[in-house]
Amino acid sequence: MTASVTSLRFVAAVAAGFLLAGCAASATAPQQSVTTTVQSGAPLLPSALFPGSAERFQAWNCQPANQDLVTAVNGEELRLWSLHGAWRLPQAVVASGARYQEGEISFWNRGEQAQIETPRGQLQCQQGIHRDIATRASHPGVMFLARGNEPGWSIELANDTPVMTWTTAYGSETTTMPYMVSVMDNEAGRVVIENANAEEFFRVRIESGACFDDMSGEPYPARVTLTIGGEQYKGCGQGIAP
Repeated sequence: MTASVTSLRFVAAVAAGFLLAGCAASATAPQQSVTTTVQSGAPLLPSALFPGSAERFQAWNCQPANQDLVTAVNGEELRLWSLHGAWRLPQAVVASGARYQEGEISFWNRGEQAQIETPRGQLQCQQGIHRDIATRASHPGVMFLARGNEPGWSIELANDTPVMTWTTAYGSETTTMPYMVSVMDNEAGRVVIENANAEEFFRVRIESGACFDDMSGEPYPARVTLTIGGEQYKGCGQGIAP
């Protein structure tokens, strides 16, 4: 399954304390809600949930805002996730290091340090933990993977049919369930899926944005909330391209 490619512009502002803000176009774009019957094939998820051809996710801690970011180098493009969403910055010419820029926004990486420049100021960032990208080779047939802790759980969305596999109790219990898409907002990188069988309600909310495993600290490009059986589980996830 190949994610649809949408152009995400990094038109942002830094809020008080130099916080990296969300994309203005995304904030004003109307939400595209889709109420549908069960699809015959798996849906195309927003490209903001995917790393592209990158080999790893890199975490950064930035000051003075004290916020964490996630990046992935995808050819000559940097994919960047903050708490407010996801953006793409094309590579720019620079004398040293690697610089990526879109308009007045830039990310300049030199070794374990990086600097983000915006119209309202700068963020100085220190490289943190990194994580290898989950691939189709290691997760055959999976389009999207998410997981969380305490208790350990994971979900996998199949790449060919609208089916979710939920594993809980640290891998000892597995259930496969059909789903339908109730919200698909490509601009914001947001998806909501719900059960296609009303006998057991569940809802999964997927939102693009920097996410970190609450035990290992490993970086991900999406925040995931699963509601099932009267319980709510929170974790991180990523899209898996072929």
